[in-house]
Amino acid sequence: MSQMEKKAGLLRRTSSSKKPLKEKVVLMYDEIFAKEDPAKKNPRFWDELFLMKVNLEYLESKLESVDGEEVQRIQDNINSLFHHCVQALGEEHQIKVVNALQTLCALFRGVHQKNKSASGFDIINMLMGFDKAEQRMKDLMERLDSLLCGDGSESLKSLCLKLLLCLVTVTDNISQNTILEYVMINSIFEAILQILSDVSSRGQHGYDAVVLLALLVNYRKYESVNPYIVKLSIVDDEPTLDGMGMVVHQALTEYNRQYKDKEEEHQGGFFSTLTSMVGNMFIADADEKLSVQTNEAILLALYEAVHLNRNFITVLAQSHPEIDIAATPTIPSPTTPTTPLGTTPPSLDMMSNPELPLDPNLQTSNLLITFLKYASIVMQDTKDEHRLNSARLCLIILTCIAEDQYADAFLHDDNMNFRVNLHRMPMRHRKKAVDKNIPSRPLVCAVLDLMVEFIVTHMMKDFPMDLYLRCVQIIHKLLCYQKKCRIRLQYTWRELWSEPIFSVCFSALATFLFELNLFNMFITYGDTFLPTSNSYDELYYEIVRMHQVFDNLYCMVLRVSTNTGQWKEAASKVTHALVNVRAIINHFNPKIESYAAVNHISQLSEEQVRSISLNVRKNVSLNTLSQDVLLKEFSTIS
Repeated sequence: MSQMEKKAGLLRRTSSSKKPLKEKVVLMYDEIFAKEDPAKKNPRFWDELFLMKVNLEYLESKLESVDGEEVQRIQDNINSLFHHCVQALGEEHQIKVVNALQTLCALFRGVHQKNKSASGFDIINMLMGFDKAEQRMKDLMERLDSLLCGDGSESLKSLCLKLLLCLVTVTDNISQNTILEYVMINSIFEAILQILSDVSSRGQHGYDAVVLLALLVNYRKYESVNPYIVKLSIVDDEPTLDGMGMVVHQALTEYNRQYKDKEEEHQGGFFSTLTSMVGNMFIADADEKLSVQTNEAILLALYEAVHLNRNFITVLAQSHPEIDIAATPTIPSPTTPTTPLGTTPPSLDMMSNPELPLDPNLQTSNLLITFLKYASIVMQDTKDEHRLNSARLCLIILTCIAEDQYADAFLHDDNMNFRVNLHRMPMRHRKKAVDKNIPSRPLVCAVLDLMVEFIVTHMMKDFPMDLYLRCVQIIHKLLCYQKKCRIRLQYTWRELWSEPIFSVCFSALATFLFELNLFNMFITYGDTFLPTSNSYDELYYEIVRMHQVFDNLYCMVLRVSTNTGQWKEAASKVTHALVNVRAIINHFNPKIESYAAVNHISQLSEEQVRSISLNVRKNVSLNTLSQDVLLKEFSTIS
């Protein structure tokens, strides 16, 4: 049977001798869309309707095809259908409950698709009647809450969550979905928490519950008091928070596994060999093969949890054995409408396993490590707007983590070392790092690696300025914590110094101050957190080596600051921030040039330059820019 015939509810093809035969449920739908009340002819109409298998396509298409005048004519019947759907949710007969849930999905979607330009009040009036809407929605939310918290079948709970997700996502902008006002009044927050805290329920419905909670939290969050925001911010129940963390962890782990499988598939075989031989010819196809659909819904849930609930920070740090899981077939879910948002839960769920196998040879992991790996994949390619938004959300989450004192303490804890295998973009000038060579270090090293990796791999004509600024801000917040606590991190700072200098070539005037304040912080306060005096020599070497970049920058901002214009104040601040850097350059450049002239050397090696600058801290005054001024500058970007 063709798709058109299914949509029309036909049971057999039409012919010249026979009339088309329709399903009984389709005939009953047609009665609903007639002017008269279908229950007048058949008092048992509504009981019989919910015993019939729902034809979602036909019902939705019928709702979408109704014009303005017909809407007024059949509105009473649509209101009656909605009312009887809600009533059927209280039936003991599970078939009726299932069919009522699916019918409600079709009603919400069909009415919204037909009336995209209509106001929320008009949609409410068409669905349930504005004068009865409050009671209808109260009854609906109470019955859904009862089904989610009750001892009913798991398939019914799944359908309830699907219905709620359908209701939340029927509009492109969630804040324009006026029906959600009733969901705010009749909260199902406790039902969602119960699902997350129970091991069995979490394993089957945790993903949908977490996504639903994240969406409800975002309803008019800046316009009015959202009860879901208030309640989420004060949750302190450990099993609930752990359950939410496990759902997010498993979804991100599944994404990482899929990417790794595609990467291994791409690296092996004849195609990979041919690609390496002919160079750029097949690079575009190769990148496309490695593309895996990102999951913004679960990222949004992680952001809201980290941003709103300080207790959730402890969940990021909970360690467990890292197990490489192979994909297994999923349990088929009950027939439902298309999953909202185009996302699917992880194909394998470990969340139902309260115990994990312990092996001393297994590498430990946690939610933060899994998130860093996920971010390293997403942030590789930001040319596509979809992935650009994912990368931005990842950096916002990292900013929230870097701002939290407990998270900073965990990140810098020398007693908590991990091997974090970040995914790195393939580049011609470097070899791919071998997993076995990755050292075990505090997690802050992995965060810094991720920030430097992004800066290194995104120096392009279309420079992602806002993402770059977020990277610099994250680095600055981590440095402020290290300075405050006098933590001498064993890290290769040289990469962090050299890359921002190169990025100056790609930056705008408004971002120079952020970059220069990083250098000023190292110059002025580096003795409180740099591991060795040799680190200072490396810092000065990088500044002197790239002095031409700073000279050009100074000439440009000096010209702008002496003229009237919108950038005059910003240029003056950059000129002020360059004082320390230019003092170092002006102190060493004459000595280096003199040494080269005396020894008849056209180009000095790094060792020769560093031997000249060996006594830098004794010979140059680093107080050219007072600490009070520096602190004032830092406060402007904190």
